[in-house]
Amino acid sequence: MSVKQIQDEVLKLKKEIGTTILAHYYQPIEIQEVADHLGDSLGLSRLAKEANSEYIIFAGVDFMAETASILNQDKHVLIPNPESCCPMAAYLTADKVRDFKLKNPNLPVVVYVNSTADVKAESDICCTSSNAAKIVKEISKVKGTKAVLFGPDANLADYAEQKSGIKCIKMPEEGNCYVHSQLTVDDIEKSRINHPDALIVVHPECTRQVRNLSDFVGSTAQMYKRVKESSTNEIEFVIGTERGLMERMAQDLPEKKFYSARDDGMLCYNMKKNTIELMRYVIDHLDDSMFEVKVSPEIAKKALKPIEMMLEYS
Repeated sequence: MSVKQIQDEVLKLKKEIGTTILAHYYQPIEIQEVADHLGDSLGLSRLAKEANSEYIIFAGVDFMAETASILNQDKHVLIPNPESCCPMAAYLTADKVRDFKLKNPNLPVVVYVNSTADVKAESDICCTSSNAAKIVKEISKVKGTKAVLFGPDANLADYAEQKSGIKCIKMPEEGNCYVHSQLTVDDIEKSRINHPDALIVVHPECTRQVRNLSDFVGSTAQMYKRVKESSTNEIEFVIGTERGLMERMAQDLPEKKFYSARDDGMLCYNMKKNTIELMRYVIDHLDDSMFEVKVSPEIAKKALKPIEMMLEYS
C-alpha cells in the first residue's frame, strides 16, 4: 500500500471515529499532512486543551503526549510509537529539581515544556522556546527575585537569561537538545559562504555563539512565521532546526529556497520514530493501552498549575 493510500485511510477513519490528530513540525511530512493541527509546543499545548474528541493522537515525543494528558484527564491520549522519547527531557528528573530547590529555596522554578510530567509537577511555571524570556521575566517579577531555576535545556536557559536580563540557574548544567546543540559556528560560517544571499534562522536551543551569528532566532512557529511573512526580496533561507520544519516550509512556500544549516540535515531520530503506518495502526487500536499516555491524577493536578500559568502569561 502506498503512503498516499495510507494517508487517505487515516483521513477517512479519523473523521468517522472522531479522533483529533496533533502533530509537531518535526514529524515526518506524511504525518503532518494528515494532522488536524500542526504546530510547536506552545501551540499544540493550547490545542490539546481545546480538543473536543474522546481520543487525541499526539504525533510527537513522550513529554508532548504527557502534556496533552495533563490537560485532558477525561480523554484518551495516544502516541503512535511509545518509544518516541525526548533525550533532553531525560536530563532532568523530579529528584534533581527537588535538590535544586533545597539549595535555592527562594527561587522560582521554570521548566521547559520539553520535560516530564513529574518535573512539571515540581515547577512554578512552564515555558516554551517561544516565550521563555517573557516567562522568566514575569515569574521573577511576581516572586520578587533576580534569578530563577531553569531546566532542562541549558542553551534555552542561556537564551532566556540573555533576553530577559534575569539570571537563569541551569538545571542541569549539561542539559541540551542533541539536534540543536550539534550546530556549530563552523556550520554557520560555511552556510554564509555557500549561501551568501540567504537569511539564517536558528532555534534558541542552539548555543549562544551560533545564535549570535544568525539573522533570526525563534521557536519553530516563530521561524515559520518569519519566513512566511518575509519580503519578496528575501528568497533564500538557511534553517537551523530539525529538518521537518524545513520540509513544511518547502511545501507551503514553494517560491522560497531552503537549505539545512548542517550537511546531515539536522534529524531528530526520536521524532521520526512515529510513522504514517503506525498512525494508521493506532487508529484501528484506539483502546490498546500500549499506545495510551496517561498521567496519574495526582501528578496531573500538580503539573496543571504551571502549565495553565504559562498559557495565562503567553
